[in-house]
Amino acid sequence: MSSFDPRRVRIDTPVFSRVINDRPIVYLDSASSTLPPRPVIEAMDRYYSGHHANVHRGVYQTANEATDIYEGTRLDVGRFIGAPDPRHEIVFTKNTTESFNLLARSWGAANLQAGDVVLVTEMEHHANIVPWFQLQAERGIEVRFVPVGDDFRLDLTDLDRLLAGVKLFSFTAMSNVLGTRNPVAELVGAAHAHGALAAVDAAQSVGHQPTDVRGWDADFVCFSAHKMLGPTGLGIFWTRADLLEAMPPFLGGGGMIADVRTDGFVPAHGPTRFEAGTPPIAETAGLRTAVRYLTGLGLDEVSRYEHELTRQALDLLASSVDDRVRVIGPADTVDRGGVFSLDVEGVHPHDVAQVLDQYGVCVRPGHHCAKPLMRRFGLAATARASLGPYSLRSDLDVLVEALNAAIKLFA
Repeated sequence: MSSFDPRRVRIDTPVFSRVINDRPIVYLDSASSTLPPRPVIEAMDRYYSGHHANVHRGVYQTANEATDIYEGTRLDVGRFIGAPDPRHEIVFTKNTTESFNLLARSWGAANLQAGDVVLVTEMEHHANIVPWFQLQAERGIEVRFVPVGDDFRLDLTDLDRLLAGVKLFSFTAMSNVLGTRNPVAELVGAAHAHGALAAVDAAQSVGHQPTDVRGWDADFVCFSAHKMLGPTGLGIFWTRADLLEAMPPFLGGGGMIADVRTDGFVPAHGPTRFEAGTPPIAETAGLRTAVRYLTGLGLDEVSRYEHELTRQALDLLASSVDDRVRVIGPADTVDRGGVFSLDVEGVHPHDVAQVLDQYGVCVRPGHHCAKPLMRRFGLAATARASLGPYSLRSDLDVLVEALNAAIKLFA
């Protein structure tokens, strides 16, 4: 049974004890990084205090305990996203960006040749754009883009034409700028109908709604621990075991080999072939607890709550803030998450964010690693507010108060 209560999550989260400029902290930057609750922090501390050792190496007790934590996390994360074979399909990286580089440098380098096409969208994070342009420069592949319409949603009018000849369709489940939630299963199905594989950037969705890679029928999924109440420095790359086994190693070194001789090497089987060197072991202890914490909250409940809070935020931004403030994203809550990119006419987003900070409000100004999307709407940057499972209606009230103060200051 779900125990979700945003106030309880706040009590569990130490950062909310902070006071910023004599005001309680109002954290509205979860799209950048979610805040870890105390159980996650304590799990990492317990690892360092009682189990710290390298994994897959020693035979002494603490080394075995560390390996159990590490491999247990792999299993729990796989189950959390509905992986068919969780023990053999989860690769640990250092973030979503490295996961996409793994996809491009391993699967892409092995399977894409000059003239092959990778399709992405205009709303992608740079992590799902730059690696494909790197392969374009090296291999001569073509990179195509699905456009974003004036309604801030994907324009799928010409999707069949865009998918012609495509080997991989790689797209985000939810935009980190617009809050738009894309029809993942529909897009995966379209890719498969054209003989292409499908990769999903789940970084912005995985901590806010249930994830089911089998339901999506996806071929690759990438996300990060720090977007789901876990620690930084840990990413996840998922693919089916058969695809993973056919992919060549991305990094070389210790831990990823079955054998090394003076005439070459043989890589290990399974996920470890992509985990060269000492991995982020303490971080996996934190992630394992984050997965259990989110499971206890009930992601269906979290999703419903954030959906209602998103509606309240859009209503407030439309009715209680000067009309010089424009939300760059869908104006309704249909297929929309709690991300609000704000363009304040005549005021630079960094100036907006600095005024908000005086009220204890944490937002992120910038291009959000999505410059093609920014250019699509004629923007250099926005001030982005974003929700988490600890966000409250009172946070939105302070955001509105601070925005009105910023507008008045720069009038």
